[in-house]
Amino acid sequence: MGTTIQKIVIGSVLGVSSLLMTQTASASELKKCSTAPIVVTLKNVGKVSYYAQDCAKAWNTQDIRLDFYYTRDIPEWAFKKAATHFLEKNISGFSSKSPLNQITALYRPVKSGDLYSIGYQMQNQKLDLVLNNKPLGSITDPHANDYFKIWFGAAPFNAKLKQQLLN
Repeated sequence: MGTTIQKIVIGSVLGVSSLLMTQTASASELKKCSTAPIVVTLKNVGKVSYYAQDCAKAWNTQDIRLDFYYTRDIPEWAFKKAATHFLEKNISGFSSKSPLNQITALYRPVKSGDLYSIGYQMQNQKLDLVLNNKPLGSITDPHANDYFKIWFGAAPFNAKLKQQLLN
């Protein structure tokens, strides 16, 4: 029994190490393009950094990632409500059946000092959500990068934030 537990622990450690190395390898290909404050109702709640393979290329044509570092506590319902609202505003025909809702459902509350990362890999059309370097989940879908329309769409969460990140 002790050997079985050791094998499970070793397998889990190797699996997590492999996942972290994969994330690190893909993250090393991305360049930090910009950082901007996250302002909600005139309060600075943190900062977001935009990473891309090529900062001069359009966000929706490449692998990208947004890292959100929070300096205030935020409840999960606020993330879910805002994500749903801006997906509805930016994606025509968006509905509760959209695979993008699987990512929205994964949000958890954050405390000051927490880091959310949302990354998209173009080759496999995969969108990942990570909280404090712990994967919460992912989807693979031809329209997975549409999730970034929350921040980069025609009606973004904050137009000034969009401009600061993409310029």
